[in-house]
Amino acid sequence: MQSAFSSTLFLTILLAIGLVFFLRAASKDRTTVVDIQSPLPPLEVLNGISFWLEERGWKKNGGNVEEKLLLFNGSVASSPFLAVFLSCLGGLGAASLGLVLIQLYPSLNWWPLMLAPIGAPLTGMIYRKRSKREEFLELKLLSSELSNKSILRIRAHRDELIAIQLELSKSLELTSENSLFSSPI
Repeated sequence: MQSAFSSTLFLTILLAIGLVFFLRAASKDRTTVVDIQSPLPPLEVLNGISFWLEERGWKKNGGNVEEKLLLFNGSVASSPFLAVFLSCLGGLGAASLGLVLIQLYPSLNWWPLMLAPIGAPLTGMIYRKRSKREEFLELKLLSSELSNKSILRIRAHRDELIAIQLELSKSLELTSENSLFSSPI
């Protein structure tokens, strides 16, 4: 019977490790660099992207004329639903660990169950703290301003690049060599 509880403890610890890695992945920086092209003039493409970014809450943060660089910044909020979900998972996982510890070490009485009220809010707080951050977006013009076609290098969070591809690719005729939908996470 003791070996069954030991294997259950091992599986519970593996679940806790999985939750830790999920928390790390949920708040991981996914900044990506993509080169995009458009047959439209550079000023039209830059104005279109800038206006779209400002509509989405990004703020211009300056730039560099010599390097043909525009900088934007915005804050990313954590998902309240995911914070609650992770808190529930953390509480259930901590309670499971407490139950296994009670079975393995009966002399501890009910004290291991106190892990549940600690694990639940701790998980949500860790997620909220790590996922709330300042994001940056860089637009760099690679082609000449006098050119009839535009080549831009955009450095931003992967999700923002996907949104640009989805919403602006038709209106600004944007293309890139690699689709962000097929790139690895």
